[in-house]
Amino acid sequence: MRLDPIDQRIIALLQEDARSSYAEIGERVALSAPAVKRRVDRLRSSGVIRGYTALIDPGAVGWTTEAFVELFCTGRTSPQQIRAAAKRHPAVVGAYTISGEADALVHLRAMDMAGLEEALERLRGEPFVTSTRSMIVLSRLVETLAPRMMEDPGTGAAPPPS
Repeated sequence: MRLDPIDQRIIALLQEDARSSYAEIGERVALSAPAVKRRVDRLRSSGVIRGYTALIDPGAVGWTTEAFVELFCTGRTSPQQIRAAAKRHPAVVGAYTISGEADALVHLRAMDMAGLEEALERLRGEPFVTSTRSMIVLSRLVETLAPRMMEDPGTGAAPPPS
């Protein structure tokens, strides 16, 4: 689906605050609230917008320890096997196949170092994992769910200022 500059601006505004009303967004993109709703409905039905969620500060709910773990797997391990294993572990908040020496990168969050160690040991217990390499997160500097819509990919033009 091709996004025009107004679609991109609507997406950017929803990324800033998904609770904005269609009327508020419409004021910022020079459309009526019903026109914004039609565009958002189209973006949702085409899969561009997959849903809305509340962003929770992990530290505020006690998840203060996190790590990125490189998984080294047996030769015929598929991405589906890694995905299924990652979903079995509640401490896994992200899992990715990657290029380089490791086969996958897993993001773990736990309440403390003991919880992180326990999660790591369970992950190491998966039959296809031959070894791991862990990096403990000291501080989170930037974290978003998706890149912000900043430019029109067709023209490279920045969206109008807010």
